[in-house]
Amino acid sequence: MSIFFLSLFLFATSLYVSCTNLTAYDVVQKYKLPRGILPEGVIDYDLNHKTGFFKVYFNNTCRFPIEGYKVKYQPIVSGFIKNGRISRLMGVSVKLLYFWLSIGEVTSDGQELELSVGAASEEFSVHHFDRSPQCGCGFYCRELKFSF
Repeated sequence: MSIFFLSLFLFATSLYVSCTNLTAYDVVQKYKLPRGILPEGVIDYDLNHKTGFFKVYFNNTCRFPIEGYKVKYQPIVSGFIKNGRISRLMGVSVKLLYFWLSIGEVTSDGQELELSVGAASEEFSVHHFDRSPQCGCGFYCRELKFSF
């Protein structure tokens, strides 16, 4: 009987360890959002599983172009995450004309990703976010390297 409890304990411990070893990119995908909504360079994250409140940490501010827009991630990004949605997002902004506007919400229906800035929003195919952008060059790093 004690072998059964020992086996159960070891299984539960390994399950806990595997859950805590998830990267921020894994967590985003677990919540049915594409990994590419986070740029490369996440150094750590915090997540409250009960409330969905999260913080993602970067070493520096990260800026890159995406689909004709300029996007900026602050060193700390936070918000509330649940399946297919991030609300009350803080620390991510997009440049429209001469102004930086905060992206407040991200939603996904599995095919489209909608980024909301106040009352305005823009939809993109989730396939554009299959991979994470890199600071400086976004999704177009290879094209930029070969164009010099």
